[in-house]
Amino acid sequence: MIRWNGIVISFHPFFVIIMLTSLLTGHLLELLALFVIVFIHELGHVAAARFLGVKVLSVQMLPFGGVAIMEDTGHLTAGREILISLAGPLQNMVLIGLSLLFHAVGLWDGPFLSYFINSNLLIALFNLLPILPLDGGKISQSLCTLLLPYHATLIWSHRISLLFSIMLIAYSIIPQLLGQGAVQLNLLLVGSFLLYSNWSDYRNIPYRFLRFLVNRERFFSEQHNGNIAQPIVADKSKPLDYILRLFKREKYHFIYVVNQQGNIVAVVPEQRVISSYLRGNPGI
Repeated sequence: MIRWNGIVISFHPFFVIIMLTSLLTGHLLELLALFVIVFIHELGHVAAARFLGVKVLSVQMLPFGGVAIMEDTGHLTAGREILISLAGPLQNMVLIGLSLLFHAVGLWDGPFLSYFINSNLLIALFNLLPILPLDGGKISQSLCTLLLPYHATLIWSHRISLLFSIMLIAYSIIPQLLGQGAVQLNLLLVGSFLLYSNWSDYRNIPYRFLRFLVNRERFFSEQHNGNIAQPIVADKSKPLDYILRLFKREKYHFIYVVNQQGNIVAVVPEQRVISSYLRGNPGI
């Protein structure tokens, strides 16, 4: 674990094992190049996040690449998350452009140039797959928040991630099943890792949603803006967790409580609903 400029940089145990294996098999140079490419990719996320006022907590180097962990507060809007996610693949495009420029002026040539360009292209495209925690998964999740309540966003973004993880695993073993080649072991391992990771996160959605509510109460109590308010009409008999699951990420809500006759009996700001829920009250 390394601390750099206020950011914790950590290495997954499998990543360290892969590095040691590459040293023994004589592929250390290639893996070091991949490490540099992935690290620059993650620095793109870090730079974009800081420029947009989002705090970066850590950068984790995983077996399939890296992940920049952002502070999950109201500052991390869907638009900002999409821009931050795109900043990583953009760095790979910049590296490809620089490589071609060096080649054009005669400073770089040979098979390692092709390896470097192809690696950047592969990492950029792979990270755009709609699988969390890849960039494409974060973009998919952010787009969902523009249409769905946040609780539904968590559910569907992880279901999409699970589906594409399974598809990735299937793609890795199809050549073997069809008798057209061997199993693509790297894809199989990465797909299995992503499947396990997303299944674990899917089971932890209630805790992630609770953290969303806690952060939301603090953020909106300080920065409520009437321009983003959105009403929620709820029957008085509805439990609080049902109402909270209708909350959207970038909308402030007033809850219009109606009785059985359809008459409004109360208008409650969302802070009161969240506070009541956190205190253990089942209804409004």
